[in-house]
Amino acid sequence: MPVKIISVFNNKGGVGKTTLTFHLAHALAEMGRKVLLVDLDPQCNLTIYCMPLETIQQVWDAEVAYIDEPGFGDTRKSASSKDFKSICSKPRTVHFLLKPAEEGTGELDVLPPPYRLAQNLDLIPGRLTLHMFEEMVARRWSEAFVGQPLALRTLSEIRRLIHEYAEQYEYDIAIVDTSPSLGPLNKVVLSTVDAFLIPCAPDLFSLYGVRNIGNSLTRWNAELRTLYTLISPSRRPHFPKDFVRFLGYTIYNAKLRSGSSKWDMAIAHYNYAKQIPDVISEHVPSELSKGIANKLLKQPIGDTAVMHTHNTFPAHAQKYHCPMWLLPELPNVEAADQTTIRPNAQRYLDTKTAYQKFATAVLDRVKFVEDAL
Repeated sequence: MPVKIISVFNNKGGVGKTTLTFHLAHALAEMGRKVLLVDLDPQCNLTIYCMPLETIQQVWDAEVAYIDEPGFGDTRKSASSKDFKSICSKPRTVHFLLKPAEEGTGELDVLPPPYRLAQNLDLIPGRLTLHMFEEMVARRWSEAFVGQPLALRTLSEIRRLIHEYAEQYEYDIAIVDTSPSLGPLNKVVLSTVDAFLIPCAPDLFSLYGVRNIGNSLTRWNAELRTLYTLISPSRRPHFPKDFVRFLGYTIYNAKLRSGSSKWDMAIAHYNYAKQIPDVISEHVPSELSKGIANKLLKQPIGDTAVMHTHNTFPAHAQKYHCPMWLLPELPNVEAADQTTIRPNAQRYLDTKTAYQKFATAVLDRVKFVEDAL
C-alpha cells in the first residue's frame, strides 16, 4: 500500500507543532508502523529536536558546496565519482535532495540514507537554506499552468522524493513538519500531501490561524483543480490524484483544571477552545473531510489524550532527543534534570499511552477519508 503523507500544520507558531510531530512519529513507530519524518520548516526545529547539534553541523558542512556556490550541478560535475558516491552514502538534508529540481539538473542516481532515530523511525533533516527552494517555487508556480516541465517537477518534487524513499525503505507513513506560514513552500506542501491536521493553542490567535488556513486551502484547491484541467495526468505523474484531506484538530498545551470545563481545562482556555470546531466548520471546506462524521470532526483528535500541558517535559525530551516516556529510563540524564524526572517518572511514562491513543485516532481518521475517496 502506498505511503500516507501527513502534515501537522498551523499558520500560528508556538502551538507545539514540532513537539506533537516528534512524539506522534515515535508513538506510531513503537506501534509497529514504519515512519519517515521530513523537516520542511526552514527553521529546522524538528531536526534540532531529533539530532545533536554537532551532528547537524557535520551534515550541513558536508553539503555547503552543493547548496551555496558553486552549486549542486557544478560541484557534482567537478567531484569524482568516488567523492559524490561518498557524500550520498550518508544522511543528507531535504534541501540537498531538492537542489537538483531547484537548479534544473538531473535527479540523484542513488538516494542518500535517512537518519535513523529509532526502530521503525527515520528522519530527512532540514536545512536553514531551504528558503532558496521556496523562492524557486514562487517563481515557477505560474509556469506550471502552461505545462513548463521544470515547474511541474519543482512543485511535485517533495512528494516524488517521499514516495521514492517509501518504496526503498517500506515506510507506511511520512510526516512532514512545516513552518507556521502560508508562503509558497507550504502552499506546495499542503497541496501535495495526502492529509493534514491542525494543532491549536486555546487562544484567539489559533482561531484566526484556522480562518487563514481554511481560506488559503479554498484558493489552493481551486488553483490545483485548474492546473489539473489544463495539464494532463501524463505530464504531471507525481502530483496527487486528489486534493489534501483534513483530518481534524487537537488542542495542545492547555492548562489542566480537572472538572472545571468539558475538556478539563482552565475556563479562560476553554472559552477559546470550544470555538475551534465552529471556526473549522465555517472556514475549512467540508469536502476535504469527507468520510469523517461531522460529530467526530467537532471533537479533538484523540479527545483529551494530548490536550493538556506537560510543563517542562517536552524541553527535556528535546534536550535528550527522545520521547518523554523514555526519559525515566535514560542512562545519561544529568543530575540537575533527574530532580525533575525521577519524582515525576510515572507522569513521564503515562505520556506514551496518551500519544498512542492520539496516534490511533489519527490512523482511524486517515482510513475514514481514504475509504471515502
